[in-house]
Amino acid sequence: MSLNKTMAMDKGKTKRLDKIKALIKEYEIETQGELAQMLRESGFKVTQGTVSRDVRELGLTKSASASGKQKYVVPALLSDEHLRFIRVLSDSMVSIDQAQNLIVIKTGSGMAMAVAAALDKMNFPEVVGSIAGDDTIMAAVRTSQDAALLIEKIRHMLGA
Repeated sequence: MSLNKTMAMDKGKTKRLDKIKALIKEYEIETQGELAQMLRESGFKVTQGTVSRDVRELGLTKSASASGKQKYVVPALLSDEHLRFIRVLSDSMVSIDQAQNLIVIKTGSGMAMAVAAALDKMNFPEVVGSIAGDDTIMAAVRTSQDAALLIEKIRHMLGA
C-alpha cells in the first residue's frame, strides 16, 4: 500500500472517530447499530465491525442517561461525580459475581456502603436495589441476563 493511500485512510479514520464523538455528545446512542446508521446518514461507509473497533479504540463506555436508558459516552465526557463513583468502585471492589438475578460484590473491609452508594448513584437501569454489609453488597437485578450485562458494564468501566 502506498504512503499516500495509508495517509488518506488514517485521515478518514480520524474524521470518522471525530464524528462518532460529536454524535455521542449530541444524541443518546444506545447501540452500535444506531451509531453505524447515524454514521452512514452522515456519509461514512461503515460496517458493524468497523464501528465495533472504533468503539473499542475510543474507549467508549455506557452510562445512564437522563431518561434512565444506557447511552454511549466518551470517558472524558463523564461528569466529575461519575468519575468519582468509578474511582470508588475501582479502588474498593475486590470481586464481582452473579447468582441468578443477584450481583454479589466483595469489597475491602468497611467499604461496602461506599461502593453500594456509588452503584446506586450511577443509576444503572438493571438494578432494582442493593443492600450492603461491611464488605459485601447484594444488588437485585431485574433478570439474570441483566445481571450478566451489568457485570460486563462494570468490568468495562473499570477497564477489566
